[in-house]
Amino acid sequence: MIIDCHGHFTTAPPQLSAWRDRQVAAIGDPVNAPRPEDLAISDDDLRESIEPHQLRLMKERGTDLTIFSPRASFMAHHIGDADVSRVWARVCNDLVHRVSTLFPGRFAMGAMLPQSPGVDPATCVPELRRAVEQLGAVTVNLNPDPSGGRWTAPPLTDRSWYPVYEAMVELDVPAMVHVSTSCNPAFHTTGAHYLNADTTAFMQLLQGDLFADFPDLRLVIPHGGGAVPYHWGRFRGLAMALGRPDPMTLLDNVSFDTCVYHQPGIDLLTSVVPSRALLFASEMIGAVRDVDPDTGHHFDDTRRYVDATPGLSPADRTAVYATNAERVYPRLQLPDSCGQPQQVTLPETRFTGDQQSALIGPDDHRNPLKRVVLTHTLHLRPPLGE
Repeated sequence: MIIDCHGHFTTAPPQLSAWRDRQVAAIGDPVNAPRPEDLAISDDDLRESIEPHQLRLMKERGTDLTIFSPRASFMAHHIGDADVSRVWARVCNDLVHRVSTLFPGRFAMGAMLPQSPGVDPATCVPELRRAVEQLGAVTVNLNPDPSGGRWTAPPLTDRSWYPVYEAMVELDVPAMVHVSTSCNPAFHTTGAHYLNADTTAFMQLLQGDLFADFPDLRLVIPHGGGAVPYHWGRFRGLAMALGRPDPMTLLDNVSFDTCVYHQPGIDLLTSVVPSRALLFASEMIGAVRDVDPDTGHHFDDTRRYVDATPGLSPADRTAVYATNAERVYPRLQLPDSCGQPQQVTLPETRFTGDQQSALIGPDDHRNPLKRVVLTHTLHLRPPLGE
């Protein structure tokens, strides 16, 4: 069994981005905003977007199951206000849920949250609950910087995040700490902003006492943990200087994935981070899609690196490929010997009637934070990648 904990729907049918363009164009003009039911994507459209892409590569590379969430750069929490994000998250989550029902035993749903800059994270809890309890999500993506590269949010250890953590613990789901598109020209989205965020998140956790308050909370830091494994000595020294516990103690609650796209990088990751804190991942059809001319294989074919690294014993490799994921994602429905999930998959959910307006509470118009329409709408179309 090989479980890939990091996949995004980067090949969604073009109707999704067209719907999003209409939604963004109607910011401040709700009368002309598209309704969720205006998005017409058939099951055949979804099959055509998955079978020749993610599913084909999973079969070729020997991956059994992928934890699959909306495209990270499409989350774009900096665009619009909380109401825009609420509707967009619901549309994207319902689409990924449909993928998981069309390919049971192959894709497990991960959800995005309707975050928005300056808005209380507690407003995300209803969608978190809906995604887990009604759609079967096994994890959520938590953006530590909804402002899109301007870093206006408090650190992840701030108590404003606690309602989200409380719901996660209650529902027994982890979060992948994953930013979205950068609207800051100083930070390339996938080459700088993503890796900056991974490193920043770990440092925030090192400085705080989050896991003293939430000992059962589980977080996944993607992309191999950013710069953290390479600079492990720096983080150990900073912990000593700040009077904090050794960073190794964080690995009781924090895992890193293996989205590192060369052999020396995986070798370093597995030599620094204990295998119990590593989760196999490829993020394939993501930020790096080409073939490495030095190896003749795709950069994101990470199984080759994990198979070849001397930093893992056979037992360690089994843990990285599967058993760690079973522990971190306890809601995961693993396929049986026939390739089918061991539990009944939830049925499709679709919008009917005027559910878009129903997503907005009757008192939302009185909240000034929800009326703010941010102007950082550049990079509406995300860069190639996640």
